[in-house]
Amino acid sequence: MSFTVSSNSGSLHRVAIALGSNIGDRQSNLAAALHKLRSYVRIERISSVYETKPVGFTDQPDFLNMTCTGMTDLAPRALRDALAKIERQIGRRISIPLGPRAIDLDLLLYDDLV
Repeated sequence: MSFTVSSNSGSLHRVAIALGSNIGDRQSNLAAALHKLRSYVRIERISSVYETKPVGFTDQPDFLNMTCTGMTDLAPRALRDALAKIERQIGRRISIPLGPRAIDLDLLLYDDLV
């Protein structure tokens, strides 16, 4: 397992990340995102995968969603940037707010920050 050591203070931070996909091979998109996340987060737990209806813009396919928790040495902004990079690598293109996406990664928790 690779785990990037940044130039931060060296302390580790507990994080929770939501993953979602509703276009393309949704299961493969989630697996690819988890694989890429391991470069930034030491993943400790992974939820089951759930199929959910879209919220907001509802004229789109259902989502596969999951969450993971783990530890990172990245600062919150650096982790958010890493999540955005992974989204781009997997093919996320924003055309409609709340619209379809190959992958969506959201930082839910960073230590005690929600």
